[in-house]
Amino acid sequence: MIFSTETKNKALKDLALLIAQNKEEIIAQNKIDIDGTGNIDPTLIDRLKVDAKKVDGMIAAVEDVITHEDPQGNILHEYNHPNGMLVQNKVVPFGNILIIYESRPDVTIEAAITAFKGGNKILLKGGKESKNSNIFLVNLWHEALTKNGIPKDFVTYLDINREETQRLLKENTHNLDLIIPRGGEGLINYIRTNTAVPLLISGRGNNFVYIHDKCDFDMAIDVILNGKSRLSVCNAIDKVIININLPNFKEKAEILIKELMKINIEVITDGAQLENFGGVTKMTDNIYAEEFLSPKILISETNDIEDAITTINKYSGGHSAVIIASNDSTSEDFQNRVDCAAVYQNASSRFTDGGQLGFGAEIAISTQKLHFRGPVGTGQLVTNKWFIKGNGQIRG
Repeated sequence: MIFSTETKNKALKDLALLIAQNKEEIIAQNKIDIDGTGNIDPTLIDRLKVDAKKVDGMIAAVEDVITHEDPQGNILHEYNHPNGMLVQNKVVPFGNILIIYESRPDVTIEAAITAFKGGNKILLKGGKESKNSNIFLVNLWHEALTKNGIPKDFVTYLDINREETQRLLKENTHNLDLIIPRGGEGLINYIRTNTAVPLLISGRGNNFVYIHDKCDFDMAIDVILNGKSRLSVCNAIDKVIININLPNFKEKAEILIKELMKINIEVITDGAQLENFGGVTKMTDNIYAEEFLSPKILISETNDIEDAITTINKYSGGHSAVIIASNDSTSEDFQNRVDCAAVYQNASSRFTDGGQLGFGAEIAISTQKLHFRGPVGTGQLVTNKWFIKGNGQIRG
């Protein structure tokens, strides 16, 4: 079923209005979820909690997506065949998309608007910890869809138990075309091994900053502190590699460590020149591959950029990486060779986000190379199809 851009945008406008009108009730439903969690990790509460600012963010995401081009039906290639056929390659929706996610009720809005604008139907399987928030938000979705003559099944919330979810994955009971697992490695690996439906992996973070020996070190501190300003997000910084050829290495490393400790970050160190600073924890087990999602950071040392690139490519989640360096050619070489979805020169990894990179909302940040990499917005949550119009042509 195809709806015009005008109709889709009208439904989105109605959704934004409904979210604004129901702000207090959204927060109230979220409080029920939070009160029911018991004693859980503060970073999980950060992901689960919806306050006025987050509701305003939902509204802003909807309004932003309205302004974006509708990709559905765009012609990617057109060819007039010598035999008279009109050959067109057009953008079409994926179809039925399932997203499985933990906490974060704002995903219920952002994922669905991203899919919907591209003409897709989306099934939402949120975590039980955010059930009340999610169901209330989907009810607002249904009100906006119905008002514009669009079937409710364009946005469906799956309130199903573990056994039903397992059956859905194994038997594809909902005729899914794509599954997006958005969560930790355990969730992703479980879904990967229990379904034959294609996946778009929204992978873990475990993001690195490499500080080159020629750089603005004050800038490096600012970028790293910003990278730890939120602990529960996948674009946070977990690892810092400092080139020991940096002038006044020990003094500068100590300044960085003290600044991190001021914001209550546990500093773990790996390297002979770093282990004797006061208050740090010396690394014992190899934790380079671990995504922290907590108030800790690993700082290590290296002799050269080659070693830094090798380490990042071996251990990072393929999400984001940063180089702090004054030389553009050095930075460009780093950016070309580091195998991450987003690679920054002299800027924070916290910008790896659909809204920050000009997509409006995002459904996920893909860390795989097929079918797309990085923040996945409406323009990426589509595929293509060949349309050929003839009048009886046959191939000789």
